[in-house]
Amino acid sequence: MPSIDVVSRINFAELDNAINNTLKAVAARFDFRNSPIEITVDRKEKKIKMAAADDGKMKGLQEMFTHAAVKRGIELKSFDFGDIEAARHGESKREIKLREGLTSENAKAISKMVKESKLKVQASIQGDEVRLSSKSIDEIRTVMAMLDKAGLDQPLQYVNMKS
Repeated sequence: MPSIDVVSRINFAELDNAINNTLKAVAARFDFRNSPIEITVDRKEKKIKMAAADDGKMKGLQEMFTHAAVKRGIELKSFDFGDIEAARHGESKREIKLREGLTSENAKAISKMVKESKLKVQASIQGDEVRLSSKSIDEIRTVMAMLDKAGLDQPLQYVNMKS
């Protein structure tokens, strides 16, 4: 019986590449010369911390980061941008939370959409994943297309396909 897992994961290698590309772009820009810029990733807490000289540079840094992330194939739905906060000496800082793993609300919404589709596909919630199983691989592909068009607030990936 074919099955596939619906997950929401972030590729940390691509995230590191996006951050490195952002830092290279900052180094090449004239308006960022001699201004302190810092981007750090905390993988355990799933956060990115940014620091810049002022609010204008923080907005520019965020714009360059989002551009680099999209270029590296990371969807912007994966990020939850916090507010710009004042730090010491007029500097600005921002915390970006990484959305990884399906929330229980999204998992329930996926399960409900599958049931309402009237296709012969079963959806079972397994922690932060949803397993889709059916007798027909074509019905699973139809559900995958439907979920991609659903517009959930998290990016979806499909892994572990068994036929």
